[in-house]
Amino acid sequence: MKLSGCWTILRHPSLFARARQYDIRGLSTKVSDPLRILFCGSEDFSIASLRAVHDEHIKDPNLIASIDVVCKPGKRVGRGLKGFREVPIKAVAEDLNLPVHEIPTFTGWNPPEPHNKPINLIVAVSFGLLVPPRILSRAKYGGLNVHPSLLPDFRGPAPLHHTLLSDCKTTGITLQTLHPSKFDHGTILAQTAYPIPNPETCTVPQLLQYVAPKGAAMLVRGLRDRVFVPPYDEVERPEDTAQSLDRPLRRASMIHPEDSHINWGRWPAEEIVRKNRVLGPLWSEATFTTKDDLPTVKRIIFDGISLGRETTDSRILEPGNVTIARAKVEGGVEKEARKALTGLKWGGKLILR
Repeated sequence: MKLSGCWTILRHPSLFARARQYDIRGLSTKVSDPLRILFCGSEDFSIASLRAVHDEHIKDPNLIASIDVVCKPGKRVGRGLKGFREVPIKAVAEDLNLPVHEIPTFTGWNPPEPHNKPINLIVAVSFGLLVPPRILSRAKYGGLNVHPSLLPDFRGPAPLHHTLLSDCKTTGITLQTLHPSKFDHGTILAQTAYPIPNPETCTVPQLLQYVAPKGAAMLVRGLRDRVFVPPYDEVERPEDTAQSLDRPLRRASMIHPEDSHINWGRWPAEEIVRKNRVLGPLWSEATFTTKDDLPTVKRIIFDGISLGRETTDSRILEPGNVTIARAKVEGGVEKEARKALTGLKWGGKLILR
């Protein structure tokens, strides 16, 4: 492998998703008691839904009588854990004058009783904790969840990341009931597919900004139509029809630092560029062999990665290459990639792994 700003990698066909579309059907004639909602959320995707539900509460208090918000407690962050970061939805809920309950777990906790009446619907959006049967069964109408994918595809906590990592051209929103023991296994009540804007350049924040209001609108529409009132009008699941999918269902597992560790031997150039766009800076361990043959291992962080231009140098022409704009050696500062690496004064050769 030659240290020239380009690396040789293997190509493989990119993956992309087939999407199907399901919408809430018609106008509902169902009726319900005024809703006393326990809204469980965390960040921007759930904040959009909370704001929409609160707007609906103001417009129609006969539909939504009250909203209590549940979130996880803030946590210590930064060097020496001297900083403190609150869960973003807390400030929004307080700004809306909604009661906030910070809990690290549901164990030993009981829901509030607004106006001395029990919570009758639980809404969990991008929350991260499973609502246990003990609490779910107390709510007359059970629970609802908004998930930014076409379930059952991309079940899991990071559907937006995995949608882009899979090179999908289509995304979607699903409204489902809360399952008592599994995430993303509820009854699907509504589902709509949407084309991803500029899929070749779309980032996670851009996709989040695109789907969050759509998820909020689907939730409010579902509340108005009282889709939570049994019997449920379940939409057809793609997995229920064998010929509807020509590939296995994909998981949207949590993103970990190791996911950004470049596999130079297996990732094609397109995948390296895509992962940099979706995950942010990528990294690799580097063994610097000095002139005295003393190996030194450090982590190098790469960013600003693009597909490399073709070159007459046959050693890096096939099967593909990438150009890296910026790099940072562990413990250093980010620089133009060539300067970051050649300025180390190690001499000898560089091995990336």
